[in-house]
Amino acid sequence: EQAFPAACPGCGVIFAKLAETPVRVTPPASNADAGVNGANAAVKGEHTSHASEEAVGTLIARGMELMFYVPSQVSRVNWFGRIALLALFTVWTYFIWRDMNIPAGDMGSRVLHIILTPFHEAGHYLIFRWFGEFIMILGGTLGQHLFAIVLGGALLWKRRDPFGAAVFFWVLGFSVSDMGVYMYDAFDPKLMLLDGKTGADSDGHDWQNIFGILGLLKSARGIGVFFGGVGRVMMLLGLVWAAWMLWLQHGRLSDSPFAEDDVET
Repeated sequence: EQAFPAACPGCGVIFAKLAETPVRVTPPASNADAGVNGANAAVKGEHTSHASEEAVGTLIARGMELMFYVPSQVSRVNWFGRIALLALFTVWTYFIWRDMNIPAGDMGSRVLHIILTPFHEAGHYLIFRWFGEFIMILGGTLGQHLFAIVLGGALLWKRRDPFGAAVFFWVLGFSVSDMGVYMYDAFDPKLMLLDGKTGADSDGHDWQNIFGILGLLKSARGIGVFFGGVGRVMMLLGLVWAAWMLWLQHGRLSDSPFAEDDVET
């Protein structure tokens, strides 16, 4: 249309040059390209999955190696001492289970309960008080569990002593049962607390407060019985683990009392 000007009077663009400029259109990916990209993504995802599985497998293998580690030589004196210790804990387990009565508030061993109490209080005020009120209340129970977990883990990881770790796993099991007694009491508090009062007379009952916050107070008794049973199973597993370690060590006994001193790290 020659009647129109050669350039736009508003912006100065020359119409002829604009018409001659080719429009670049990105061609759609072909089915072959899409298939290749999809295959590459699938291969990458498969490699990532295999790497994750290998890492988990390595971690499990490392854990099993630590849990059932046996040194090249085992001191005969230490081995018989472990047998005596296992026999003592087995008999002690019988008496604890005989006397344990969760509905009556009896944890089965006041000695162990007293040993755990300082770690319970330390969990409240020294370790978990910095993480908010709820965690501080829960921290008492976490603290008494950590006592057994940290010491057992140190024996297993640093000393390579799975028998000692099994003993502290037994202690952790008792701690869980002890927690079950405390949980059961939350519904209708009768246990005497450190302040000389029951949970009905003060607000110092940990699990009454925790279950109240979570809306689980009506289920406190059932939860307490459940964890009381879990703790007993853990105690039994601790004894079985310790006994199995003695069986594995039997074939490597040495008369040297220092046979286990040179532990590979």
